[in-house]
Amino acid sequence: MTYRKKYILIILFLPIIVIIAALAGAVIKLISLQTIIISLLVLFFFSNKKMLHLTKRIIKRCSYYLKSDISSLTPPKDRSEAARQSLRSIDQLTTLIQNNIASEALKSEKELVERELLRGDLVVVLLGTGSSGKTSIIRALLHRIVGEVGPSMGSTKNTSSYRLRLKSLVRGINLVDTPGILEGGRDGRIREKEALLKASRADLIIFVIDSDLRSYEMEIITSLSKIGKRLIIAINKCDLRGELEEVKLVNLLKTHCKGLVNGRDIVPVSASPQSIPVVGSRPMQPKAEINQLIKRIAIVLHQEGEELIADNILLQCRNLGESGRQLLSKQRRKEAMKCIERYVWISSSVVLITPLPGVDLLGTAVVNARMVMDISKIFGVNLTKDRAKFLAMSVGQTIAGLGVVKGSVSIISNSLSVHLPTYLIGKSIQGITAGWLTKVAGESLTTYFEHDQDWGDGGIQEVVQYHYQLNSREKTLRQFINVAMSRVIKPTKGTKNKTLAPSRKPRGEEGALGLEHQE
Repeated sequence: MTYRKKYILIILFLPIIVIIAALAGAVIKLISLQTIIISLLVLFFFSNKKMLHLTKRIIKRCSYYLKSDISSLTPPKDRSEAARQSLRSIDQLTTLIQNNIASEALKSEKELVERELLRGDLVVVLLGTGSSGKTSIIRALLHRIVGEVGPSMGSTKNTSSYRLRLKSLVRGINLVDTPGILEGGRDGRIREKEALLKASRADLIIFVIDSDLRSYEMEIITSLSKIGKRLIIAINKCDLRGELEEVKLVNLLKTHCKGLVNGRDIVPVSASPQSIPVVGSRPMQPKAEINQLIKRIAIVLHQEGEELIADNILLQCRNLGESGRQLLSKQRRKEAMKCIERYVWISSSVVLITPLPGVDLLGTAVVNARMVMDISKIFGVNLTKDRAKFLAMSVGQTIAGLGVVKGSVSIISNSLSVHLPTYLIGKSIQGITAGWLTKVAGESLTTYFEHDQDWGDGGIQEVVQYHYQLNSREKTLRQFINVAMSRVIKPTKGTKNKTLAPSRKPRGEEGALGLEHQE
């Protein structure tokens, strides 16, 4: 019985053994030398801690950019989320800016805006001319003496902040008293700049006046309104005017500020009324008449407070992003100019050594696809070779079609007649013109990439013509020719002199001739 069981087990296991053997044979057939080498490299890669750490960093970086791309595609839920998205885009800008000082300044500004997202109080800035009564209004709102007041302009020298609570508002109010605008002197202009900067970062602006608006005040109101700032105009010192005069002034201001300030936001106040003399007694001091202003502040902040905060932060993000883009654009333009300069002297030297059969061919010869691709990379654009060739051909044909080549040859030949002997002018014209046209073409392409690959309304002809005229200016052209003389013409002359047969003239005469030739 035992032998029978063994045979039965062998018969049952035999197909399984055959299948395993077949699989092993198939695996052995698949294994090659390349497979073994790749397997060993993979094992080495994952057994090395440094390689594993590097892989993790690459995966994290890729996931970060993937998340940022996805978040940029998804629309923000509210203004706060929009502000956070703007701040993330500023982070990406700072990584591209090479200037460390500028990058750090942008980061610190961004951190300030981030803190604005977390703040609790609404910022209300009082803006106006000196002696219009800004500090007096703050005193009346707080019911206590703060700051300095006086009849002369410039009583408030520095910006001061005070906290106010209104029953109807969940958030507190941060009242900011600013120096007066329209003050004379250098110090006055500095203080005005500080006041306008504070106003540009406010959630709500109370513009204080004591008469009809001056033209400069109107300009400020217009510019603040255009950037989306909410304004309340407080007409102070209404105790000095009669009732009819006050109504007339309010209606006049509503007409002037139509479309800029809501008519209900033009409010007469009397922050510090003049005392009334009383016969046989002390003068009577009337109470401040600011209830209408308080009600208007409360209504505006209650209805629009959260939106005003979000709009203000979005505006700051937009301004910060614009500053970052300007820095990046300046950096890219500087790099592009260096790249163009390299190609200028390459094309100039090549054409000088091997002149073209005719000057008409210069238009297409000076623009090459390699330069187009190098400039595009500086601006973060990856062009295909075919696209780069097409752009190079388009610029070259435009230069030839506009008659720029003949015009540039004429301009440069006239300038060279002052710098070079007659027998060298003919040989140098093509070389210098080639370099000059390369500069015009390169700057035209830089403008194209600066404007997100758009030639503008006037098209490629207008851009090329603009840079041609810009480089044709006497001072610019003179500078270019002087550099071309030192970098291209003089080295070529030196090379030719070395190939001449040695002179048999006396040593002194030889030296004199050498000096004369150099002159």
